[in-house]
Amino acid sequence: MSRADDSPLLTATDGAVSYSAGQLRAMRDEFQRFVIEYQFGLREVETKISILRDEFLQMHEYNPIEHVSSRVKTPDGIVEKVSRKGIDPDFASIRAHITDIAGVRVTCAFVNDAYRLFDLLTQQDDLTLRVVKDYIAQPKPNGYKSLHAIFEVPVFLSSGRVDVPVEVQFRTIAMDFWASLEHKIYYKYDSQVPSTLLAELKSAADTASELDARMERLHRELRGGSSAHAVTV
Repeated sequence: MSRADDSPLLTATDGAVSYSAGQLRAMRDEFQRFVIEYQFGLREVETKISILRDEFLQMHEYNPIEHVSSRVKTPDGIVEKVSRKGIDPDFASIRAHITDIAGVRVTCAFVNDAYRLFDLLTQQDDLTLRVVKDYIAQPKPNGYKSLHAIFEVPVFLSSGRVDVPVEVQFRTIAMDFWASLEHKIYYKYDSQVPSTLLAELKSAADTASELDARMERLHRELRGGSSAHAVTV
């Protein structure tokens, strides 16, 4: 005998698919198990960055970390990316092809700080660097600049070890300000941004880059440090 709560919630008409309450709960639980791995992986990386920041604050004269933000993609965000990339809508395919479900953004004052923090995380033996894209050394055509790295971090659950990808973006305050403005503009125009505004955005990106370069030179003169370096992609 089937339980009352497993009875169909919807009647299949015109090809519509029916799900019982039990099936919906199972789908919810499976999705929760999927997302929680990324939440825990994110927490691991956040802790590492927090430790570095606290060490710099307490033991060094200078702290390269200005701001840290993080997020796990919403269900709608995951579905949108699955659709856009043409990925099979199952958890195994999503795990294999989408590596930015969990993301951390580290904002620094200077370009060299971004590379320094990237190096410090890369040297930690429980983090595995999977992919790096250096959009600081090689900006996107629209002017976007940031250093993107996909790290794999082990998460130990009651069921065993799970290796979780977490994207970490390193950028300066100027880069972050420009990227935030560009996002707002693309949202306002539903990605159909007028060409004149695109040209203005590119010009603003060039100005931000010039500001970063000038501030980096001043910073080096004050501290006698080395210049920023690109990473091997």
